[in-house]
Amino acid sequence: MGDVRAPVAGLPPVAALVLAAGGGRRLGGRPKALLAYRGRPLLEHAVAVVRGGGCAPVHVVLGAERERVAATAELAGCAVVANPDWASGLGSSLRAGLASLPPGCSAALVALVDTPGVTPAAVARLLAAHRAGAALAAACYGGGRGHPVLIGARYFGEAAAGARGDTGARALLAARAGELVLVECGDVAAPDDVDTPQDWARWSGQPGQPGWPGSLGQSG
Repeated sequence: MGDVRAPVAGLPPVAALVLAAGGGRRLGGRPKALLAYRGRPLLEHAVAVVRGGGCAPVHVVLGAERERVAATAELAGCAVVANPDWASGLGSSLRAGLASLPPGCSAALVALVDTPGVTPAAVARLLAAHRAGAALAAACYGGGRGHPVLIGARYFGEAAAGARGDTGARALLAARAGELVLVECGDVAAPDDVDTPQDWARWSGQPGQPGWPGSLGQSG
């Protein structure tokens, strides 16, 4: 899966928060976490990416069909975080994820399950920026801000307070724009997210027919 990095010994860990609680309303009501990508659930790909980039521990936030997702995807070594309020939007998943982190983490790398173009190399670049002193960083693509986003521990409370509806960390990034380090990743990753069957067809090779929801039973 590309450039695999191990956590740096002797330095405070950077945790990963993989937000995977959504119900995939525009994908026919199937959780994006279970879309089949390269023959396995998309959630497994997202976990492998953040691990490969050097994050540890990895916390996975689940909501829609949580028990089915947890039983289907291989999540060994991950902390699974339940978000019963997942239907209210991404913000509730970010709050649940941040609240679940153990003491001692220097930062959290926030990744979305529906961005299959993000790579371990992109994650590693954000971690390198953090090791170099950035407390708030985001991947950018051709100068435009995207995902993943790295939030230093000093901002956890502010990030949680501003995470409402589907805004996620947007309020924090806007309020702290002067402190945000943008890390160009356009040469090693792609920012596209998956919201519709047509979006998914571009990644999975499945026909983007109206009403096609995607499922674990279809190969990617």
